Amino acid sequence: MQERDGKVALLSVYHKTGIVEFAKALVGLDWKILASGGTAKTLSEAGIPVKDVASLVGGQAILGHRVVTLSREVHAGLLARETEEDAKEMQQLGIPYIDLVCVDLYPLHDEIKKPESTMESVIEKTDIGGPTMLRSAAKGRRIVVCDPADRKFVIEWLKKGRPDKEGVITKLCAKAEYIVSEYCLTSARYHSNGEFDGLVGSKILTCKYGENGYQTPAGLYDRVTGDPLALTMLKQVAGDSPSYNNLCDMDRLLQTVTHIAAAFGFHFTTIPNIAVAVKHGNPCGASVGKKVDDTLRKMIIGDKRAIFGGLVMTNFHIGVKEAKILLTYQTDKGKRRLLDGIIAPSFDEEAVKMLERKGDKCRFISNSALANLGQGSLDLAPRYRYVRGGLLKQPNYSFVPDLDSYETVGKIAVRDYPNILLAWAIGSTSNSNTITLVKDGYLIGNGTGQQDRVGGCKLAISRAKDAGHNTKGAIAYSDSFFPFTDGPAVLAKAGVKTIFSTSGSVMDKDVKAFCAKKKISLVLVPDKIGRGFFGH
Repeated sequence: MQERDGKVALLSVYHKTGIVEFAKALVGLDWKILASGGTAKTLSEAGIPVKDVASLVGGQAILGHRVVTLSREVHAGLLARETEEDAKEMQQLGIPYIDLVCVDLYPLHDEIKKPESTMESVIEKTDIGGPTMLRSAAKGRRIVVCDPADRKFVIEWLKKGRPDKEGVITKLCAKAEYIVSEYCLTSARYHSNGEFDGLVGSKILTCKYGENGYQTPAGLYDRVTGDPLALTMLKQVAGDSPSYNNLCDMDRLLQTVTHIAAAFGFHFTTIPNIAVAVKHGNPCGASVGKKVDDTLRKMIIGDKRAIFGGLVMTNFHIGVKEAKILLTYQTDKGKRRLLDGIIAPSFDEEAVKMLERKGDKCRFISNSALANLGQGSLDLAPRYRYVRGGLLKQPNYSFVPDLDSYETVGKIAVRDYPNILLAWAIGSTSNSNTITLVKDGYLIGNGTGQQDRVGGCKLAISRAKDAGHNTKGAIAYSDSFFPFTDGPAVLAKAGVKTIFSTSGSVMDKDVKAFCAKKKISLVLVPDKIGRGFFGH
């Protein structure tokens, strides 16, 4: 059968912004418009010729507007095929083919988020007709517009004569199924109190491969959370696209810098300049300070070897002066420091040119939200993790210590708070088990991912000394309690003066007595509250 030249559009939207302009454009292309009650009223008042879909279904909305488009006439118009049999039956029934559907859904997500929402209010904001029309239109291979951002594209595509028709329709139909699946998952999650859960997203970035070259395809998916610090909000300024491993490191960087900001925001009136470098997800350089120059220099000297090929994140602008420090500070004469990427609120063009690498191997990523970090910057969304045959879910890492509230051994000077908080923020966002050493406002040794706490202490000290640092007078953070005194003994021998750890071991009394004897100040937060395990 000859394919019809479809010219009937059904418009039914909750948010009316932009729908008049879209309908006008369709009418200008000789389309006939069907619309549901509220949408039909908006279009009619704007002088657009429109037919209320109620006339098609043989009656007005019923049951307090709960049933409007749920009729066999609407869905026949969306599901009828381009066959002689269907065409004959549609003609006998007097039902037109509907060739385009523009639908958005009741704001279920927004209603659920309201503190005053109730079961009844959520149910009333649960759309049934909209998702049903979208799915019928997708199955019927219609032109489906479920995202206001697609309206302009669809109009331009129609004007051009529908190039790559099958490909475009397939993409629009798939998007509709995605929107509906996310909507239904939100409802299921709410009504089951979390018994049913899952993840859906739309790909916004394709990576060359995953963690390893043979792991293809790989990509970044957007969940449309509205989080200004989401990875999907990062803007590529220059360089190659971020790799899968880059994105993993950026996520870990965000955890570290936001924990630093949250801790300083809680204890002090201002947020310091923050610079953190990671290698394989764990900080290998980190610093806070009043001056940008000093902050960058201290971050670099944390571990000049490990930072090579790493990623750096700051909460301040990167200009020419900052670029020069990143490139050459304490490098051998004539040599440049190579970085895999820099993430900052903004960049000078000249700074980017200075830091660029051959093959665009240095990525320059910006997000202005990094300049406004504070107590409210922590990611509070649930964390998910794939495990074979399922997924794990847990609340996010949101603990921030209050150093004035915990048990202490010896005197803790307020001037040491910045070092203690920096050590905590680094260690609690590094792979556990972790022992972290900080001195003079910067990281000097990070002993991460160890199977025992003594090993973590030895590794932190070894990395500090290997990087040329003197550990005497350093602050140590342990992400959980010491089960014996052997860990503190290793730290005491290295000259550590303060330890921030947790309590909860049956050997706590011995650990406290040992630290008192060695004149090591000790801060203890209950393990149930402040254990800092991360990234298992």
